[in-house]
Amino acid sequence: MAGLIDGAIDIVCNLWTEQEINLGQTGVDENFKEQIRLNEEWRGGVTVPDYLAMMDRAGVARSLLIAVRAGDINKKYGYELPYERVAEVCAEYPDRFSGLAGIDPHRGMQQLRDLEYAVNELGFVGAHLYPHWCELPPDHAKYYPTYAKCCELDIPIMMQVGQCLVYSKERRLPSVGRPICLDQVAIDFPELKIIGIHIGVPWTQEMISMAWKHENVFIGSDAYAPKHWPPEFVHYLNTYGRHKVMFGTDWPVVHPERAMQEIEAMNLRPESIEALMRDNARRIFRFPEPA
Repeated sequence: MAGLIDGAIDIVCNLWTEQEINLGQTGVDENFKEQIRLNEEWRGGVTVPDYLAMMDRAGVARSLLIAVRAGDINKKYGYELPYERVAEVCAEYPDRFSGLAGIDPHRGMQQLRDLEYAVNELGFVGAHLYPHWCELPPDHAKYYPTYAKCCELDIPIMMQVGQCLVYSKERRLPSVGRPICLDQVAIDFPELKIIGIHIGVPWTQEMISMAWKHENVFIGSDAYAPKHWPPEFVHYLNTYGRHKVMFGTDWPVVHPERAMQEIEAMNLRPESIEALMRDNARRIFRFPEPA
């Protein structure tokens, strides 16, 4: 693999094959695909081997696949991607993919048992939460048992912060993920590694302030093409916040090759590139150094 750096890790990636699309396990409609300008070639899905080829061309060594739980599945247009499906792909390509367990707080104790199963039996490396699909802000009490379980299992949890788009016109979701909501969570769970993904747009300064304030709060750079990253975010990851930001694409929202090309054009400091693209994720998700 040739790329910006050896061993790059994409911390936010979605399975986007024909299977997930046909089974309604993506949660998006054609209007969303138009809004994010998704290439026509990829709208019907991309096979796992073809995506691996994209990763190779981009120089991405490993991607973290989300077993999405998009809020209460008893509500119209709620959906999930089964843990077992992601585990199947990770087992087939153990050196290239790792799993993230989606969280639905409406499942109560069963969600806690599911999370234990995902980590202890399936080998998942973290948890993933969509507050807008749950229609509850990140500091809501319903999430606290999950946060405690993540501490017990010693895994990070990532969650979308900032605005959410209209994924389907049939169900418009509220943007409940203000980054400031992470403040009380970080105070109550100082052992919990919290990753605010999607940069926090339009409250990027708020997200930076949370990562600067709390040693256990981090930022994922996914869902926005690097050339559109806010200047204050680029400054943060290139200077005093270089140990706090991790690379992600949110594929299929951002193509990994495009992301790499645009980051390379930024002329970041070498130590900032290493931290952003690889070292921070290795440390936070406890990936071993390659032989």
